[in-house]
Amino acid sequence: MSVQTIVVPMDQLMQDSPALILPEPGAMVTGAVVSIEKNCIIVDLGGVLTGMISGREIKDSMNTIEELHIGDEVAACVLDPENDDGLVVLSLRRASQDKTWDKFVKAYESNQTLKVKPKEANKGGLLLDVDGIKGFIPVSQLAPLHYPRVNGADSAKILSRLQELIGKEFSVKIINIDKENGKLILSERAAYERERSDALSTLKVGDSMSGTVSGIVKFGIFVAFDGLEGLVHISEIAWGHVSDAHDFARLGDKVNVKIIGIDGDKISLSMKQLTKDPWEEIEKKYKVGSLIKTKITRLAQFGAFVQLEDDITGLIHNSEISGNPEDPAKVLEVGQAVEARVIEINKDEKRIGLSLLAEGEAPAEKPKKARKEAVKEEAPAQAASDDAVVEEKADKVEKADKKPKKAAKAKKEVEEKTE
Repeated sequence: MSVQTIVVPMDQLMQDSPALILPEPGAMVTGAVVSIEKNCIIVDLGGVLTGMISGREIKDSMNTIEELHIGDEVAACVLDPENDDGLVVLSLRRASQDKTWDKFVKAYESNQTLKVKPKEANKGGLLLDVDGIKGFIPVSQLAPLHYPRVNGADSAKILSRLQELIGKEFSVKIINIDKENGKLILSERAAYERERSDALSTLKVGDSMSGTVSGIVKFGIFVAFDGLEGLVHISEIAWGHVSDAHDFARLGDKVNVKIIGIDGDKISLSMKQLTKDPWEEIEKKYKVGSLIKTKITRLAQFGAFVQLEDDITGLIHNSEISGNPEDPAKVLEVGQAVEARVIEINKDEKRIGLSLLAEGEAPAEKPKKARKEAVKEEAPAQAASDDAVVEEKADKVEKADKKPKKAAKAKKEVEEKTE
């Protein structure tokens, strides 16, 4: 039996074959990896077309050339249907970007929380880049623990604090999305809003808790806990005089605090109220008229301060120094040992008055201005942050000194005003 050979002309074969359809730019295709070279990947597209991925188009957020193997199936975006070599030019990066956008859009629409890592920082906030999509977390949208609280809003210090956050993982929500320009605005605060609300609803004045120091400024220490943040005013750091809050804590320190006030989302805290008030037994330790050996610790225009105990200082007013000097620094110096007489103990106002005058020597009259300054320096707790209240307090004490019959009433009004 003979086999008949049929010869079909090439032009007929070309005519009878189905037309080769090239993919459109921007289309998504899948194929198997058939070759991996240093900076080029060849992909088989269904046995009909061959694709090429090279250069920066190889890198995406999910794969690198080192992680791919022969036979792996990849999804890529078409950049050019056919180059000079007859290959389809593909991009893993663009394909990944489209997938990432879909993920971001779904997260935005469903109010979902995402995990991100900032790659850069500027004085306005933190920046990130995922497959060419730019994200930005403004400073105002940082959670309390990461918010850069610095004295005077110093831009250089703010930038330095933000740079410390580069590479750290953040939980965020998308609050604005701009696909046309490839930009996202993210918020760490929004990611913790529910937790903040739940935590705030359970807080009560008098509660004690542990927190992390999130900021230290001239007027106090900020402490973050449960997505919330409260302020330990400088008057609530310690029972004694606090001139610099940095002496009592550092950023990131774990501290114990007590809630002493809640006004909306403003939380007032205290560190000193978790310790025993040394003024409770002050009258047992010191008696009016007794002599005390101590040292000068601070000088002010109106007098000298001495340290009696860790948290208790006493004041030697200019009028209680021999010669009544306008500037005590002319006759006294910090560190100088002195023997002073106790002339006043006011446990309610947490004030001890001392004198360096010889027994029987009359003190000079205290000018009104000096009295005001002394009251400001010694005024405790909440009144310390309100100059108007302090001025009023000083005026009333001055008037009470001049009118003994009204002294008790005036001082009582002052105490009620400053509580």
